Amino acid sequence: MLTLDEVAERLRRSPAQLRWMRHNGTGPRSAKISGRIFYREQEVEDWIDAQFAADEKAGA
Repeated sequence: MLTLDEVAERLRRSPAQLRWMRHNGTGPRSAKISGRIFYREQEVEDWIDAQFAADEKAGA
């Protein structure tokens, strides 16, 4: 499992940007466990793959 800060670093976003993405439902799936936000590493990797797939479909 990864923390919000670890995922923000991996995605090269600020923690605040990642919180906003979480709020909007546009970021990787996460869960609040014992009051802290965590991400499964595989969920983050799948989300990154989906971003590349969407970009390819858009013809970019």
